[in-house]
Amino acid sequence: MTMYMDVHRGMKGITAAQLKEAHAADTAIEKEEGVHFEHAWADPESGTVYCLSTAPSADAVQRVHERAGHTADEIHAVPLAV
Repeated sequence: MTMYMDVHRGMKGITAAQLKEAHAADTAIEKEEGVHFEHAWADPESGTVYCLSTAPSADAVQRVHERAGHTADEIHAVPLAV
């Protein structure tokens, strides 16, 4: 399993409740794609949301996001961490 950081743009003004709802939509179906969403962060001012997950592929991450209704604009593998 690889760790991925994905980026969503265009979510200006997102609230904590909306972020929690979007994260819950992902976690409700993540197992179907073998993905586990670890955490999500948002900057309401810029409208940028970041999600950290472990998954078999970036495509699996995107499929979950698409099905949950918020396609990622970017997905980056994060093979190294300290």
